Amino acid sequence: MPTITDFSGLIDRFGASNVLAAAGLLTGLLFGFMAQRSRFCLRAAAIEFWSGRMGARLVVWLLAFMAAVVAVQAAIVAGQLDVSQARQLSARGSVSGALLGGLIFGAGMVMTRGCASRILILSAQGNLRALLSGLVFAVTAQATLSGSLAPWREAISAWWTVEGGGSRDLLAWAGLGHGAALALAFLGLAVALGLGWRAQRSGDMNLWAWLGGLGVGLSVAFAWWVSYQISEQSFGAVPIQGVTFSGPSAEWLMRVLDSPAPAVGFGFGLMPGVFLGSLLGALLGREWKLEGFQGGSSMPRYIVGAMLMGFGSMLAGGCAVGAGVTGGAVFALTAWLTLFAIWASAGLTKRWLDPKLVP
Repeated sequence: MPTITDFSGLIDRFGASNVLAAAGLLTGLLFGFMAQRSRFCLRAAAIEFWSGRMGARLVVWLLAFMAAVVAVQAAIVAGQLDVSQARQLSARGSVSGALLGGLIFGAGMVMTRGCASRILILSAQGNLRALLSGLVFAVTAQATLSGSLAPWREAISAWWTVEGGGSRDLLAWAGLGHGAALALAFLGLAVALGLGWRAQRSGDMNLWAWLGGLGVGLSVAFAWWVSYQISEQSFGAVPIQGVTFSGPSAEWLMRVLDSPAPAVGFGFGLMPGVFLGSLLGALLGREWKLEGFQGGSSMPRYIVGAMLMGFGSMLAGGCAVGAGVTGGAVFALTAWLTLFAIWASAGLTKRWLDPKLVP
């Protein structure tokens, strides 16, 4: 495919891995800033949905998701992106892992009052509860990837698998092309905009909710596009990838604890980028302040929830953003299954374990 941006000079000078890290940093800055300003959060969106409300949190998530799908599919139609070799589509996937991992992640997300991306954003705002949850999440994710919990992940993942290629591509299943997917995505975006307009009239939406929701979605699409462009212009094998938080969280943990550290790549820049972007948004909005636990009674809930999210995200192959938005935007079967499982689990957890929980 022809490219519209020449990264070859940067790759020759700095190396593909460093260029990828810089791209991850830029993506993270955009994602973190927009997510912080719009309060982007799947947990809050799911609770609004199951509470029968079509408020700002649900609208922001829908705007982000549909903007990501529109931008990704538009790039594919324009010949500027090819996701056929992305691991979400090309590698063997696990249906059992997607479903059970999504259910486990959704429960943990409600217990921790935020998904993996949200607790990183809250940490940048000075929330020490979120910081502790993020550390527990990273430790559990690493243990699930290659530590003591790895045998459990491997066993559950093997229950029901699906081959890579067309078997993991929802568009191939439906017999649709990317042009049809783009048309459907525009329709979905129009619905999200309509819901946003209704929320705006009720005073529930502000300018940052609009801009932030769309900005989060575009940052997800940018990650796909820029990593693909770099992979096409690099002499070495560079996998294309999107925004996700489970794998990069585990990688950063191992950079602190182990040597040699994991290779530098997109995730190396993404995590600090999101933190810095969120910090900038919090300072701009005068929302930075230190917060801790109010007594010790809620602490076990946050720790257990973070552990569930860490295990669930690795079992499912991605977190609420990595599977739900990044994988959903390329119509990966397992990503959509994970997303539906997260939404269902969040509703059940809210109803049975914490019926008074508010967004």
